[in-house]
Amino acid sequence: MSELITRPTFLSRGEADWYEEKLPRAIRPYNSNPLRTLAAVFLVVFFAALLGISSAYLVIEREQPLNAVTIGPWHAYPKAGTADADPYSVAIYTRGALVPLASGEGLALIARQDSSGHLLDPTCVYRIAGQTPTARLWTLTAQDGRGHLVETLPGRVHLASQSLLRDPEGNFQITAARNPHSGNWLPLAEKAKASDGLQFVLRLYDAPVTTGAALDGVSMPQIRRLACP
Repeated sequence: MSELITRPTFLSRGEADWYEEKLPRAIRPYNSNPLRTLAAVFLVVFFAALLGISSAYLVIEREQPLNAVTIGPWHAYPKAGTADADPYSVAIYTRGALVPLASGEGLALIARQDSSGHLLDPTCVYRIAGQTPTARLWTLTAQDGRGHLVETLPGRVHLASQSLLRDPEGNFQITAARNPHSGNWLPLAEKAKASDGLQFVLRLYDAPVTTGAALDGVSMPQIRRLACP
């Protein structure tokens, strides 16, 4: 009986089939399904858009512009109101209907914490003392945690530099509280709750410190908590 000669398997198949079978599974050619590919692309685009929108919303919801310069408890945003302001900061100001000071007008500094790092509480009493950078005029305003003006006992929410009592060296002491205090008194919200939040806004008008570099080494008032209910 003559021996049967078995024909090699690869000769009985197409060259492409043999090639694909011999390759490792990880690098074999993949015949994709068009619908599956379209669904995968849609999911990638959807989740990328969702991530981008969510991150932008969280930044804007914080209502704290980017590129802040920090000096003690005070934060300044020198690029606000300029052509160099980032899109998130522009969106924050637009959403809150806020008009930041232009670089030629002055600079606003915001404090949301005291000098010990505790969040400001509108039900507490604070002492704001020291000196400010040189300016033709400055004002100190008390606002709630979202930057809105509040109702106070005397009907005012700010102090101006020209009306302050100072010591011979030019230092001042301001008491921020709901009830009247002697000396320089900055009224806080009369019926505020701790959850309403509090922030102090110091606006320097016609001041040379309108850029981040100019703020290095300047003297800023300290904020001390004196008492809480």
